Amino acid sequence: MTLPLRRRLPVLPLLLLAAGGMRAAERSSSSAMEELATEKEAEESHRQDSVSLLTFILLLTLTILTIWLFKHRRVRFLHETGLAMIYGLIVGVILRYGTPSTSGHDKPFSCSQEDRPFTTLLVNVSGKFFEYTLKGEISPGKIHNVEQNDMLRKVTFDPEVFFNILLPPIIFHAGYSLKKRHFFRNLGSILAYAFLGTAVSCFIIGNLMYGVVKLMKLVGQLSDKFYYTDCLLFGAIISATDPVTVLAIFNELHADVDLYALLFGESVLNDAVAIVLSSSIVAYQPTGENTHAFDAAAFFKSVGVFLGIFSGSFMMGAVTGVVTALISKFTKLHCFPLLETALFFLMSWSTFLLAEACGFTGVVAVLFCGITQAHYTYNNLSVESRSRTKQLFEVLHFLAENFIFSYMGLALFTFQKHIFSPVFIIGAFIAIFLGRAAHIYPLSFLLNLGRRHKISWNFQHMMMFSGLRGAMAFALAIRDTATYSHQMMFSTTLLIVFFTVWIVGGGTTPMLSWLNIRVGVDPDQDPPPTNDSFQVLQGDGPDSERRNRTKQESAWFFRLWYSFDHNYLKPILTHSGPPLTTTLPSWCGLIARCLTSPQVYDNQEQLREEDSDFILNDGDLTVTYGDTTITANGSSGPHTATTSLDGRRTKSSSEEALERDLGAADHEVTSRGTRLVFPLEDNA
Repeated sequence: MTLPLRRRLPVLPLLLLAAGGMRAAERSSSSAMEELATEKEAEESHRQDSVSLLTFILLLTLTILTIWLFKHRRVRFLHETGLAMIYGLIVGVILRYGTPSTSGHDKPFSCSQEDRPFTTLLVNVSGKFFEYTLKGEISPGKIHNVEQNDMLRKVTFDPEVFFNILLPPIIFHAGYSLKKRHFFRNLGSILAYAFLGTAVSCFIIGNLMYGVVKLMKLVGQLSDKFYYTDCLLFGAIISATDPVTVLAIFNELHADVDLYALLFGESVLNDAVAIVLSSSIVAYQPTGENTHAFDAAAFFKSVGVFLGIFSGSFMMGAVTGVVTALISKFTKLHCFPLLETALFFLMSWSTFLLAEACGFTGVVAVLFCGITQAHYTYNNLSVESRSRTKQLFEVLHFLAENFIFSYMGLALFTFQKHIFSPVFIIGAFIAIFLGRAAHIYPLSFLLNLGRRHKISWNFQHMMMFSGLRGAMAFALAIRDTATYSHQMMFSTTLLIVFFTVWIVGGGTTPMLSWLNIRVGVDPDQDPPPTNDSFQVLQGDGPDSERRNRTKQESAWFFRLWYSFDHNYLKPILTHSGPPLTTTLPSWCGLIARCLTSPQVYDNQEQLREEDSDFILNDGDLTVTYGDTTITANGSSGPHTATTSLDGRRTKSSSEEALERDLGAADHEVTSRGTRLVFPLEDNA
């Protein structure tokens, strides 16, 4: 029996509705599956981020435990940074060869109509827009070798992490913990090694490596462009020394304080010079068709960029330190040590970021901020905040430095753009050796012409041996790995750091013994005077006048700075120093009373500055019989005690302040009622 036609007509719309409903259900189900997959990918990404960070924390934990074992067993052939690199290498091998590839969805798209890459790209995939960010350039030959292991991608950090997070505490700690006494005694030599020596090393290494690049081109081992400016940039990067291993052993063995000061001071300023020098080389842009040829105008422009960046960064760091000192002086933050420490920490770290944001160099700024904070702000802090700030930055420095060295070991296997060239690597080692030799020996010869306390040959050999490369060279090299030449420079820098930390660092103790460099020296005690400085004045003859004039010429700058700092800057910025009412003219009385801290009037004994010893004049010897003081080698300025003809001893007010600051009792030798005051040598 057949149904009437009018009863069968509604069947078709019902079928169409059912089909539409099924398709809608399928789309809804597909959308739900996509959302679920996206949530799973996000959860997996979060888990991998946690694992990558946990990996580095476990590396640091293992390094700390091994350091304790080495210190307990008195093992010195391997430093903690070398240990961190070894553990990083082991983890890198496990991640590279022990974890399977987890993603294979990379597909190249062609954008031939565009002439430059986009920082952010929005891609339309089936009506949904996805955001992608630029990670870097990939050479055509490696388009199918892109890393497919998500875990290896996670442990590869953005280079800006090193500059903005890890480097600031390392550099600030170097300035904040600076031993000003030994540093300023050798300041002239330190500045010569850091500025002139680094420039000489940069250009020698750069020119030698340009010859190596030409050789590679002749033998067919150069597959892409490598310009002369790239060679100079490599010279600047690899000239940044970081003898952390040697200095740690020196500190543990109490090696000669002058040698320690020369190496430490050079490494501190050398990092700052190297980074500014590399920025100047990058800024070298000749006019014309050949942008890599020599151009005198571009050269002098780069020199101007170097001076401008360095001086601007120096001023920014010093000003930030002064501002922090003023805040801590004219507020009562010392009543709240937690707030005081937090402000100190933030102001110090922001110096680095502020300098980078203004186009200067954060490394230079934060270094001089640390020196300024130690000289001024530290005196205004409460006792609890003093201890907290020192310990805080010491811990941050330790963790950041070992983190970087662990990452170096990891990067040998996880970095995706390594280019190893045997010819370039061997040439780099030879160039570094020759550059360091041209840096140390000629400068030491020239410096010894004007130094009373000469830089001996064993000191020079030890400085030559101690030219390790470390965190700064690695951070500068990894900051830009976009081109073929920069990738080769980074890979070579990594191998150089490995070699110097393991081989050179491990040979420090035998080298000290072989060169007969004294150890077990108290860093707060000066070496005994030599025969030429222990001379008793027989009269006011021409020889004594000549010696007196020589002393005045060699130490005038430090005496002048100390007088200005002690009489004006210290009272303005700290709670120490003489009241401004006694040092400023009488018509400035209102300003003097406003700027002078009440503690200055309350405290009869001024706060002692432990590291201002360098102000004493070279070669002075004071012999005291009871209340009478006789000065050997003559009087050399307003800070020296004098003896009148009738035997009465006179003393200026500035001398009294100097004696308080220097703590003369720490440098006295008492024998049968006679007090001999041995001064500090001005070695600079």
